[in-house]
Amino acid sequence: MAFIDEARFFVKAGDGGNGCVSFRREKYVPKGGPNGGDGGKGGDVIIIAKSSLQSLIDFRYRSHFKAERGGHGKGKDMHGRGGKNCIVHVPVGSIIKDSDSGTVLVDLATDGETFLVAQGGDGGMGNPHFSSGTNRTPRIATNGKNGDEHWLKIELKLIADVGLVGLPNAGKSTLLSQLSAANPKVAAYPFTTLEPQLGVLNFKYNDPCIIADIPGLVEGAHNGVGLGHKFLRHIERTSIILHVIDVADENVEENYSIIANELLSYKEELADRTQILVLNKIDLIDESRLKKLEKTFKAYGRDVLSISGQEGHGIEHLKEKIADKLDGN
Repeated sequence: MAFIDEARFFVKAGDGGNGCVSFRREKYVPKGGPNGGDGGKGGDVIIIAKSSLQSLIDFRYRSHFKAERGGHGKGKDMHGRGGKNCIVHVPVGSIIKDSDSGTVLVDLATDGETFLVAQGGDGGMGNPHFSSGTNRTPRIATNGKNGDEHWLKIELKLIADVGLVGLPNAGKSTLLSQLSAANPKVAAYPFTTLEPQLGVLNFKYNDPCIIADIPGLVEGAHNGVGLGHKFLRHIERTSIILHVIDVADENVEENYSIIANELLSYKEELADRTQILVLNKIDLIDESRLKKLEKTFKAYGRDVLSISGQEGHGIEHLKEKIADKLDGN
């Protein structure tokens, strides 16, 4: 199933029903007064966040959401019934924006959180409302008001505890498969991962956590280069960033700086986020070079762990470090 994390959709609340002009007509009541009912209120459009949803795939097949209009008033003081609400379910982590202005309307970050995005129109008034001492037979009623309508944009930010970042081919997908039961596609060419991948990391003594592999980060990603600009927002909600670095590459420090600068350029506060520098592919270099690289990266003031995602070396130690960091956040 495709991972959809952006969509545009239209919402239309129900219009209010019209009020009614009617008079009481009974055999022994020759001068019956007005008895036209009011129109019913139009239904609302309500957005509800659900943790069971993981992407916006449903919006690929449906882009218009309309609530029911209110019923019209009738004689004998019969008011129109209210229109049924339209419920739109979205994943937790969805951000709803006005499509034209880009204004953020709501950030739905918790399961079950609701937002009234379009309010139904009020029903019109029946003619009894216009009765007075000088006008006992009003032949006036009002129409219902129109319901709100908008074009909206929805963006999904994954809510994960741990985010994996790094250049293409740094070994993030392999590491995700080692840390969790996820089975991402792995191959030796750029942009193997074309969409965020999620996995669940289970611990012995801690609650499980969600890991997200954020794809496509390259130099200039925050300006739209490569695929990363589409997925950088998914790193915002993570508590811990695992920066995966390919130590077998000749330009190790330069590669680290590229991703570090992209995160900083996208959101400055990401520089203060808890980070673990994961030196990957240690099975491809000798021990002296590894020790030199470990010393170099510890100078950045981050936790540094050396692993081989392919061989599984250091994975258990990394899990323990993640558990410790999550406990400390």
